[in-house]
Amino acid sequence: MSINCAAVDRLIDSMSFTQKVGQLNQRLLGWKSVERNAAGRLVASDELKQEIDRWGGLGTLYGLLRADPWSGQHWGNGIRPEERTEAIAVVQQTVLERGAHGIGVLLSEEAPHGHQALGGTVLPTNLGLGATFDPQGVQEAEAAVAAELAASGIHIALVSGLDIARDPRWGRCEECFGEDPLMAARMCEAIVTGMQGEHRSKVGHGGVAVVLKHLAAQGEAVGGRNGQSAVLGPHDLHEIHLPPVAAGVRAGALGFMAAYNDIDSVPCCANPWLLKDYLRDQLGFDGIVMADGLAVDRLEDMAGSIPAAGRAALLAGVDVSLWDEGFTRLEEYADDEQVVAAVDTALRRVLELKAMFGLLPEDGADTAAIAMPSADAIAQATADGREQAKRMAREAITLINDGQSAATLDDIRSVIADAQAGPVIVAGPFADDFGCFLGDYTAPLPADEQSSVYRQLVARLGEDRVLLAAKPSDAPADQWARASTVVFVCGSTSERSYDSEFDDNGAAKAVTEYGATCGEGVDLSDIRLPWRQDDMLGEVAALTTTPIVSVAVCGRAHVLTDVLERSAVTIWAGYAGQYGPQAVADVLVDGADMSGRLPVTLPAYPAAIPVRYNDRQSAAHVYKDAAEPILRGFGYGAGSLAAVTFSEMHADTQSHPGEVLVQVTAHADDHGAAGAVNLFTHVSGGRRIPRLAMLVDSVYMDLNAGERRDIAFHVPCDRLRDVGDGQVQVTCTLDGDSTHTVTATLPGEY
Repeated sequence: MSINCAAVDRLIDSMSFTQKVGQLNQRLLGWKSVERNAAGRLVASDELKQEIDRWGGLGTLYGLLRADPWSGQHWGNGIRPEERTEAIAVVQQTVLERGAHGIGVLLSEEAPHGHQALGGTVLPTNLGLGATFDPQGVQEAEAAVAAELAASGIHIALVSGLDIARDPRWGRCEECFGEDPLMAARMCEAIVTGMQGEHRSKVGHGGVAVVLKHLAAQGEAVGGRNGQSAVLGPHDLHEIHLPPVAAGVRAGALGFMAAYNDIDSVPCCANPWLLKDYLRDQLGFDGIVMADGLAVDRLEDMAGSIPAAGRAALLAGVDVSLWDEGFTRLEEYADDEQVVAAVDTALRRVLELKAMFGLLPEDGADTAAIAMPSADAIAQATADGREQAKRMAREAITLINDGQSAATLDDIRSVIADAQAGPVIVAGPFADDFGCFLGDYTAPLPADEQSSVYRQLVARLGEDRVLLAAKPSDAPADQWARASTVVFVCGSTSERSYDSEFDDNGAAKAVTEYGATCGEGVDLSDIRLPWRQDDMLGEVAALTTTPIVSVAVCGRAHVLTDVLERSAVTIWAGYAGQYGPQAVADVLVDGADMSGRLPVTLPAYPAAIPVRYNDRQSAAHVYKDAAEPILRGFGYGAGSLAAVTFSEMHADTQSHPGEVLVQVTAHADDHGAAGAVNLFTHVSGGRRIPRLAMLVDSVYMDLNAGERRDIAFHVPCDRLRDVGDGQVQVTCTLDGDSTHTVTATLPGEY
């Protein structure tokens, strides 16, 4: 919908300072805005009415449909899919009736990997999506999620994507697309284009506005501690953490969320260089900046008081608050010219966003005419989202070890397919677990949509063939001796229970012995597999001589050294979403290909961290007790592209000014293949210590059986060195394979 600037001007002029401030607040928790009457119908709560009356309207409402242990909403008390239309109508009608200017409320929802609502689609977490190396696939999946949100009457999707996984101790690594800035940038662009459409064409027309989080450098926090200081210089900030931000702006993102952390002592929520000079002046961003939950109030120590914290955030460039008190106290600055001007600037951005969704009254009308959700549209969008979730789960599965013992994956598949062979034992703490695949920020799914690796194998092989042994003692010794295959499901989980304790911003506060081991608030000092799983696997290996297939369900770069040593085959599944168990069974029983690649470097030892592929100095042979600290490198994947051969690789620095063109020919075997082919470079001769490697391009391809295809990588020269005089030598390597390397020399000027 086009924006009527004159109408926005008239609204601003007609509003009191209190009403203007109210439009900038997102204080109310949405699930508290409705309640059930004696007849079980949804009605507006007194809390909602009081909030509207206080401000003469309502700016943004967070999490109306959210369901999870922190909100306390579940299938017994939350808003079910068939009630979304009723809930939206109650809220919007109450806002229009009680508000002073007939302006509807923006509805924002968490959607880091699918809609966090009852019945919402659950995609793999970003770390799992990152393993696909498939931005086009992510774009299609996010478009389906946006369609579900839009059909449900939601306007804003809060989506993770900007964070870079720099330290595996950080519990929110699962929200990162990995450790590489280029892939994170391409995935952020995919999110925005998928959800908002090209040039924002879907906004208000079957799509939603994206608020990308978190801005910026949250993954660089000292010691992997959530919300702590990021200690880094401006060059690394721009090279590692800001590429996804720039990509989001280029794609047209309508919002960014300022992070909890500080950068060199300046909090992101009060950083005018970050939120104004860089984001708006340099990049040309024209949308809203939202604070992270309670982040404004956390400025109290710096600013001196809660009201001063709200003022500091506003003047630094924050437009919309989230749950905090600081923005509610902006009324105290009605005589402060700076605050008054900043409130008007932020208000204009909020109202322009509302205009895109038809939340402002048309000329001559007293109130906005807001279209209500359609149950049929919600059902169709949800069904489409489920299909996308299935596809992305299959793409995320990554083979990181094959044939460690005499048995290969093909051998094991043959044994599993043999109905006359011995039993298949599914072992490990997550053998019959569903929640481990889902990640943080996930609503509970109905029982009939829940599964596990054990249940999937039973469905395909039969109860008589598949045995469950979560602990080694759960199966008798004779069964271990007779087993034809052991599938050991290990890893970590972000699943919260409804009796968990939480911080005031929803992060995990206390984790029980067998509770969440990943996710927001679950930073760890020891990144070995929790609950002594390595010892458990050792006990299993001592009970049987049959090959072990380990499935690592992980939301961070856990140490899997013992797992690889004791397993014939190891599959890394990230948090593959609601169809993760099916994807694993597809691999083991149906022979599905694995096109995934590791989005992070796996360390070989728990204390030899962090290790990243794009560090400047190698960690090899530095630690005297851990000579080779890397277990598997970024981009590793021995899956469906393993049988593809490459030839005729060459580099061209002349034909395309400003870039290096690298070409190579791919040959598929007689089975075909799909997956990403990555090009890395190492640069020498520049002005800085070069990184060990940089991912400079990635091409996702789908080859038919026997197909031969030429692949072109386009590498911008400005990614290879700082602009200036002097020749720079660039070594280009295909997926870390030294047999496919070319060297090019860039001219002194370009």
